[in-house]
Amino acid sequence: MRSHLLNDTTAEQYRRSVTEGVERVAAKLATTDRPFTGVTVDALSPRIDAIDLDQPLHDTTAVLDELEDVYLRDAVYFHHPRYLAHLNCPVVIPAVLGEAVLSAVNSSLDTWDQSAGGTLIERKLIDWTARRIGLGPAADGVFTSGGTQSNLQALLLAREEAKSDSLAQLRIFASEVSHFSVKKSAKLLGLGQEAVVSIPVDHDKRMQTLALAHELERCKQDGLVPMAVVATAGTTDFGSIDPLPEIAELCEQFDTWLHVDAAYGCGLLASLKYRDRLNGIERADSVTVDYHKSFFQPVSSSAVLVKDASTLRHATYHAEYLNPRRMVQERIPNQVDKSLQTTRRFDALKLWMTLRTMGADGIGQLFDEVCDLAQEGWKLLAADPRFDVVVQPTLSTLVFRYIPATVTDPAEIDRANLYARKALFASGDAIVAGTKVAGRHYLKFTLLNPETQATDIAAVLDLIAGHAEQYLGETLDRAS
Repeated sequence: MRSHLLNDTTAEQYRRSVTEGVERVAAKLATTDRPFTGVTVDALSPRIDAIDLDQPLHDTTAVLDELEDVYLRDAVYFHHPRYLAHLNCPVVIPAVLGEAVLSAVNSSLDTWDQSAGGTLIERKLIDWTARRIGLGPAADGVFTSGGTQSNLQALLLAREEAKSDSLAQLRIFASEVSHFSVKKSAKLLGLGQEAVVSIPVDHDKRMQTLALAHELERCKQDGLVPMAVVATAGTTDFGSIDPLPEIAELCEQFDTWLHVDAAYGCGLLASLKYRDRLNGIERADSVTVDYHKSFFQPVSSSAVLVKDASTLRHATYHAEYLNPRRMVQERIPNQVDKSLQTTRRFDALKLWMTLRTMGADGIGQLFDEVCDLAQEGWKLLAADPRFDVVVQPTLSTLVFRYIPATVTDPAEIDRANLYARKALFASGDAIVAGTKVAGRHYLKFTLLNPETQATDIAAVLDLIAGHAEQYLGETLDRAS
């Protein structure tokens, strides 16, 4: 079995195996004509259940043949221009190359003696991102697995900086359309979901600052501690960006930690056209960025950044076998000193390869394209009497609902939209997401693929309308 270990004696086997795998994926990408096959759980499960993991195939080609049957054939392909559902982006080739390199070398970014150059590359990218945000010379941060972990760590730091004698006194303020990880973090941090105060949003789905000011004042009057305000720069459902400058003013007034969840909107940091939409983010105490959402990076590639590097000490633990305290005095950089994780992939390499190949402007141009596309899509929806569109996009998300000409029952319209989404997914012709607005079911386009065109949007809208009309027609037939 040593022949399968990657080392100097198996380098040629490694080259052949990886090349064969890359060729399979390349062939699949080149011939994929829709984002999904429409396979069902009941159809796919037996194929996987039938595989005996205790009986290996002993041959890479055979394994790849099997993989074609159980995964590659029916995978959801985000690179397809009619994948319009979630915050999944197509990835750039330099990042995929970085993924191949980091997987093979397999550095762990917890300590210097496991990563060396990897540590310095990650730190360089953190400094680069902090400068893009404008956090100042004392800023720092660390790569994470994703926005949920970044938000958790930021709120951990905020909890510790609040210096309250009672966790029950602490309150977190976030908009009603903020990411669910805010409440999840509160629970994990021992605060409970009730510690999160939900702030209403305006017509554009942005946090209402007057309501925030009122809740902060009430918090103080009730003898509670405003631990943090979470402003969102790119909400999951609407791509809306909270009024960051006004929120920053309130946080200073009430001596409250400001965390900006820019997991989605961080692409604006590289934008050539829309960077000003993030004005005010530089006043944050902490920021979440997800490069794997709007920097076109493979999952996972994310980071949490802080204005004051010293606050990261709240995530620091020293172990003699890993990062003894003496290493601090010896100025040995150990990334585990500021991370919630110990063993951690060198995910920063993907962004490094991207920047060194394409440059930040290249990333920004791609993100600007999808933001422009969303404006085109909004115009299509606004002009189409078959649909109700909720809000003009700030980033690249469109939330809308099919409205039939002859049916007025909101519940029946709900069912028609749900059916249309499900039928579209089953066909594999396109994939769209769904959400609720004011208790009603809506559909959602999350546009992150610069290859998607307005003609794709128009075609998918026609498909949605067709499926919804089919459902309503069958319903009427059954009723009669």
